[in-house]
Amino acid sequence: MKSKVSVGSSAFAFGVYSANPIPLEKVVKRLQQHNFQGIELLGARPYGYPDDYPTKADRKNLLRMIKDHGLEISNYGGEFEGFSLASNDFQERKSYKDTFTRNLQFCVDCEIPSLRVDTVNEPPLQAGVTYEDAWKRIVEIWHECAEQAQKEGVLVLWEFEPGFMFNKPHEVVKMVKDINHENFKIMFDTTHAHMCSVVAARQEEPLDKLDGGEVEFAKLLEGEIGYVHLIDSDNTLHDEWTSTHAPFGMGVINFDDVIDAILAAGYRGEWWTIDLCFWPKAWDLLEESKKFVDELLKKHEII
Repeated sequence: MKSKVSVGSSAFAFGVYSANPIPLEKVVKRLQQHNFQGIELLGARPYGYPDDYPTKADRKNLLRMIKDHGLEISNYGGEFEGFSLASNDFQERKSYKDTFTRNLQFCVDCEIPSLRVDTVNEPPLQAGVTYEDAWKRIVEIWHECAEQAQKEGVLVLWEFEPGFMFNKPHEVVKMVKDINHENFKIMFDTTHAHMCSVVAARQEEPLDKLDGGEVEFAKLLEGEIGYVHLIDSDNTLHDEWTSTHAPFGMGVINFDDVIDAILAAGYRGEWWTIDLCFWPKAWDLLEESKKFVDELLKKHEII
């Protein structure tokens, strides 16, 4: 299986970098120097926000700049903040779908193969919305989104995490099964998988811990993993919100076991993306992170 390694650009725009994000062209130059094959585009300012590239020509120029540095765009993290797909307000749900369409068109124009989504609201639920209504609305909307994106050749990926509602392992499994669309898959982020299945971070009682942790979680998602984020976990949350994205070797994840589980669950995608989001020295860790992942993929004969 041919594999490619990318890195999430959010690492250079969030946290300590938010006041002074690293310019995109500088990022792609650095990735080229360290032999990355791709970049995961944030989809919000300053990287790939649709309004900053309003025309097809603008978007083709962006794609050309990235390709000129020997890179592909592995995934697009569309911006959906403020548009709840579980809201009681029909207009707000429509705004979510309109925003999805806008982000999807950006993917088409920039030849991006997949589009990341999340459940927008923090756990447990949006105020005033019942569990049943939230679940039903998300299933319906994401099924529609998957159908719409399939016509454009773009895969829809849900990145579950502690900081967003429906963060229990069995909820994640049930959600993707209920949506029941071949063009809707899970973005399996190893630190989120650990924090959701081992720590049960930000979960309401009853907690949904798995004895086998992130390895068991991957197995439960057999046939449903469409993209992978690789990063370690130190069993903590960043700002008590979402998983700390600890550099490789600074956490507790056994990556040999996780890779085996991801492959056993049927993942055959080409992309393995390093996610250093919110880590304060992400810029200084690119070379060693790439080396770690290259060696890991080689060991498992997927490079």
